[in-house]
Amino acid sequence: MNKDIRQTMAARMVRGANDDVPRDQVNLVTPMTSPDAESGDNTWTGRLVLFLRVMAVLSMIKGLYHWAEITGFIGGEDRAFEAQTTQWQTATVYFAVIELVAAVGLWLATPWGAVVWLTTIVSTAVIELMFPAIYGGNLFAVLVALVLLGAYLILAWLSARERPP
Repeated sequence: MNKDIRQTMAARMVRGANDDVPRDQVNLVTPMTSPDAESGDNTWTGRLVLFLRVMAVLSMIKGLYHWAEITGFIGGEDRAFEAQTTQWQTATVYFAVIELVAAVGLWLATPWGAVVWLTTIVSTAVIELMFPAIYGGNLFAVLVALVLLGAYLILAWLSARERPP
């Protein structure tokens, strides 16, 4: 554009009533975050990832244990997979698959891994409390599941606080 056209266009633009009044200086560079986020110190996120990795190892062990029950590597003839009730067989196959899927997702620290793991925790508690005939109604397993669930929720909350939105 040449100079005359630019001047004409500038003259035609309507100025607002407050354009001549100085504006308050706003610092757009300073983030509104916690001191940990500003320094790059993500200690809670690191702890959450460590917790997820430990849970991944435990999920892998539990999943392999259930597969060992299915394939007959552990247990005698009285505890053979074929000799168990259909409900026990169904729950065992369910946990054999979902625990290994959760282990992969937890190790990668993905959101879907945490969701699958939370599903296994809730499933364990429900089966132990509401269907005691399947695995025997072990209240210790329910207590451990609730403690692990609480630990995850606390770590996830603290981790989310140190990251800016």
